[in-house]
Amino acid sequence: MGTARYAFRVRGPASDAVLTALEEGLEAEVATSTTVRGWLPDQAAVSGVLARIRLLGLELVEVRRLPRSR
Repeated sequence: MGTARYAFRVRGPASDAVLTALEEGLEAEVATSTTVRGWLPDQAAVSGVLARIRLLGLELVEVRRLPRSR
């Protein structure tokens, strides 16, 4: 598959979402919901982010694979 850019939109404590982003080397944008986005090397890394979101008790709203141009 190769490296791809992803966005994960979550609801829950913003500090936990930011912690998820920092631990995975991603960026976080906090608004009504929090969006965590960045480059991930493979599906295992995507699964790792999803697992961390679940463990922190955050509500997953959306997952998107972003176009390369972003």
